[in-house]
Amino acid sequence: MWIRAERPARRPLVLGLFRIVLGLLFTNEGAATLFGVLDRQASPTGDWPFWYAGVIELVCGALILLGVATRSAAFLSSGAMAFAYFTEHQKDGAFPLQNGGLAPALFCWGFLLLVFFGPGSLTLMGLLRRQSAPSAASPGAREVPRWGRE
Repeated sequence: MWIRAERPARRPLVLGLFRIVLGLLFTNEGAATLFGVLDRQASPTGDWPFWYAGVIELVCGALILLGVATRSAAFLSSGAMAFAYFTEHQKDGAFPLQNGGLAPALFCWGFLLLVFFGPGSLTLMGLLRRQSAPSAASPGAREVPRWGRE
């Protein structure tokens, strides 16, 4: 079977794909909140806490999607989703399926995973580092870092 714990070479790729999907979904949430796209009504500018949550979702989601400042953006996003869950959803029931807080709970824990494990591969920062590294043929060249390491 191709899925095994003994094959650590695939871990950065899988983590990178996880980060990309999570960032894309979070960016969609922010765009829907701020601009009223995707069959959602836009939150009025400055409306606490929804408009501010939309800004965090859009900006941090884009950073996470691209793999730029991933750990910091994921930390802020995880905290924002924990805040959303406990202030907006917890009062309606004890469990996420009861109170409509499944998405914030999943986002919170997914972002916390990125805080501790990093962005994985396929990051914009890794690509930029790779392109700016001197070639191996030039004297004094250093080893090119793995694409996607933060």
